[in-house]
Amino acid sequence: MFFFSHYTQRHAFHLVDPSVLPFITSICALVLTLSSVLYFHGYSGGLEATFFGLFGVWTCMFLWWRDIVRESTLEGHHTNIVQLGLRYGMILFIVSEVMFFFAFFWAFFAAALAPVIEIGSIWPPKGIDVFNPIEIPLLNTLILLCSGATVTYAHHAITCGNKAEAVFGLILTVVLATIFTGFQAFEYISASFTISDGIYGSTFYMATGFHGFHVLIGTIFLTVCLIRLARDHYTIQHHFGFEAAAFYWHFVDVVWLFLYVAVYFWGGV
Repeated sequence: MFFFSHYTQRHAFHLVDPSVLPFITSICALVLTLSSVLYFHGYSGGLEATFFGLFGVWTCMFLWWRDIVRESTLEGHHTNIVQLGLRYGMILFIVSEVMFFFAFFWAFFAAALAPVIEIGSIWPPKGIDVFNPIEIPLLNTLILLCSGATVTYAHHAITCGNKAEAVFGLILTVVLATIFTGFQAFEYISASFTISDGIYGSTFYMATGFHGFHVLIGTIFLTVCLIRLARDHYTIQHHFGFEAAAFYWHFVDVVWLFLYVAVYFWGGV
């Protein structure tokens, strides 16, 4: 019998090492869900438990993705076939996100195309002072379109091996995303209606609110890519982390275009 001092991998796939993070993440997610329910029902300590669960989930996410970055860069486990699988996974994730927002659009159009008598048989409902689509919403549309152009510029710079231009493009994208979030927050503060103001308020805030949450996640995603780019984690052939962020950001752009046309423009005039 022969004993080998080390193991030689004879295939291009990545078999991940055993980790306790999936189990801990599931426990933290359960704590976050249960504590949120307790907080919504007014139980004492519910808010504190919610923040504890949220902190646990964010910590596990950081540690888990830190390990993935190490596997892709320092350990070299992300071969071409592994990257192909990751691309398929990101595409399927975006498809699930499309279905997620499709539900909000379905609810919005179901109420807008056949308004019931309880809301005055008109759309927008009586008493709702909607936003002017050619003010902040149009400005936010232009900002997101510009951010889509800058992230594409950064991607092109990476594929050409120009790190300085890639960093510049990513910085512009993050700045534009932050400006968009600021305008969205200002719009919410100045709104004359709330999420509890009937079907219009609930569909408007659910659709635009979840889109704003996705913008926030995408901003964090791109910021991490910027840090990794500054640390020379990306090469001309190996930069899937950035590609995934770019896929996600373009998805956010497209969703906003539909939101602007359907909710702000068509549904608000």
